[in-house]
Amino acid sequence: MSTRTSPPLAGAGAVPARRGLRLGRFRDLTLVPVIIVLLVAGSFVDPVFLTPGNLTNVLQQQSALALVVLAEALILIAGKFDLSLESTVGMAPAVGVMLVIPTAAGGFGLELPAVLAIPLCLLIGGLVGAFNGFLIMRFQLSAFIVTLAMMIVVHGLQLGLTQGKSLFELPESFLYLGSATWLGIPAAIWITGAFFAAGITALGYFRAGRALYAIGGNADAARAAGIRVERVVWAVFVIGGVIAALAGVLETGRLGGISANQGVGWIFMAFAAAVIGGVSMDGGKGTILGALTGVLVIGLVENILTLKGVPGEWKQLVYGSIILVALMISRLAGGKAQD
Repeated sequence: MSTRTSPPLAGAGAVPARRGLRLGRFRDLTLVPVIIVLLVAGSFVDPVFLTPGNLTNVLQQQSALALVVLAEALILIAGKFDLSLESTVGMAPAVGVMLVIPTAAGGFGLELPAVLAIPLCLLIGGLVGAFNGFLIMRFQLSAFIVTLAMMIVVHGLQLGLTQGKSLFELPESFLYLGSATWLGIPAAIWITGAFFAAGITALGYFRAGRALYAIGGNADAARAAGIRVERVVWAVFVIGGVIAALAGVLETGRLGGISANQGVGWIFMAFAAAVIGGVSMDGGKGTILGALTGVLVIGLVENILTLKGVPGEWKQLVYGSIILVALMISRLAGGKAQD
């Protein structure tokens, strides 16, 4: 699978050359000045901001959203959308847990072994992604419309199965990943970091990763180059669904329960983080490292607003304004127009 010795994909002009990948890494760091400004600004807002405890808390709070950003970035690079990821964050863990908890706690009454809860959750996320990919690639339907419909369907399924109630009596094994600490750092941070490292490595050094850029840039050229476009895109949707389900597991562990609205509204922040991080909504451009910097910007802004005591009703306005400013700074620093 390694592409260090494999030849370039002929005819797929959208595949970045090795030099292009190196230059791309510098462009993907254009949000670093924004992050530095936010760190400095936050230190003036509240002395607590730059303490290790607070910064660790920021990273832990953003871990689940970061995984959704990772999933969305992979799908965007392939030239598609997935709006249903946010609903998978809530539905997959809810159904996975309901298969193992007793009826009195809100379960189905099957009471499967608790150790199966997380694997079942990931399986459910993968099935949602597989269904999305099947509809989009087999019937050539709009990814935007299909996943918009699935976002509504999946969330509606969660509300129907749980009767709109939150789930709190959960197995300790299911809460572990989102609440545990490894070597003094929350496990969620380690897990998210590992997934981002895997994503960066896959897209930068493996043929399958480069194929995503080819497909996102020009699917017909990628197909002519021998890439199995339908299979690759379908697989990306499956992977995205699994990652979103894992995000749900981490968020559930952090909060200690599954609310009826878990994940709702996340997709807008996920798109924002990916796009300001340099991932093109037209496909074929951007990297996972860039998406990660976008997540950091969103997380720091949210923490500053919280420390400043900004009312919740004003936060959306501030988020949108910060995103616009970050885009302009990224544009000036990167030297190329955003797509």
